[in-house]
Amino acid sequence: MHERAARLYDAARPIGADIVVSLPRSYFDRPVTDIARELIGAGLFVAGVGGRIVEVEAYDATDPASHSFRGPTPRNAAMFGPAGHAYVYKIYGIHFCLNIVCQKGSAVLIRALEPSEGVGTMVERRGLMGEKQLCSGPGKLAQALGIGLGHNGMPLDAFPFEIRAAEQEHAIGVGARIGITKGAETPWRFVLQGSPFLSRPLR
Repeated sequence: MHERAARLYDAARPIGADIVVSLPRSYFDRPVTDIARELIGAGLFVAGVGGRIVEVEAYDATDPASHSFRGPTPRNAAMFGPAGHAYVYKIYGIHFCLNIVCQKGSAVLIRALEPSEGVGTMVERRGLMGEKQLCSGPGKLAQALGIGLGHNGMPLDAFPFEIRAAEQEHAIGVGARIGITKGAETPWRFVLQGSPFLSRPLR
């Protein structure tokens, strides 16, 4: 792990039985693929509702599949803002997607969580039972966590967000991203190996 990132990581680890410090914004001001790997196993919570991140995808400004590839627009402005903030957008006119902004023009799409806190709230928001289906995709995840466009551009180290560093290392699977045509073979999808909470199995 990068030396500066390691210090920030250690500073954000659990301090005691009931005290956890959220990862600071400065932690995310690094290459997006490094952050994507390190987010596997990290905790993501919105107003106390969330769980362990088990699947992400990385995108940057050199990537033809990225929203930032053609430069800043009103829609993608958060991707060109400071690191450690949320980039939220709507797809298909229905679903929201949550991304973590890293270095300028790059972000990590949070694709799936293993629910642990506020599961009843997630069930109510999603209108279904079955923990494996609550957050198994970016749109499902955003709905379960109550994410909307109002969260776009918000800092991720302040309420309602909290991102906790992973408490242990994990076996990470790497593969091609999902649902894109340009840059489709770029191996920037990272998953918790063997997790039953993924949006779909790793190819």
